[in-house]
Amino acid sequence: MSDTIVICPSCGAKNRIPADKQHLTPKCGRCGTPLARTGQSGEVIELGDHNFQQVLGSTTMPVLVDFYSPTCGPCKMLAPVISALARQYAGRALICKMDTSRHQMTPAQFQIRGVPTLIFFKNGQVLDQVVGAVPASELETRLNNLL
Repeated sequence: MSDTIVICPSCGAKNRIPADKQHLTPKCGRCGTPLARTGQSGEVIELGDHNFQQVLGSTTMPVLVDFYSPTCGPCKMLAPVISALARQYAGRALICKMDTSRHQMTPAQFQIRGVPTLIFFKNGQVLDQVVGAVPASELETRLNNLL
């Protein structure tokens, strides 16, 4: 297990969590806010234009980002699959989502025209992309290829 970098949701500071202390509940070194152990908790990480680059740049794990809209039917069908993947790949991959109706700058950078669009990153580079609601087995296969 290696050190983990966690971005504080309150002040945006980067916090290094040593591998031998990751079982503890970390606090931000700058503002003292309790930190979620990003990628270890099995929860989907909500991204925005403000923290997209920070989160992708703070990990060497594969990252799956679900670009979605809350009014999209296929996006709603895919939401439980994304949550299950976050639990299944906790500690091995980051599973994230971004609301394209609230955050338009980042989706525009990746020329996202339809939702749901799922982009797979590793070391900050786009390695794969899927458009539309796909079965969980296909997403698992693509994530396993990145591990």
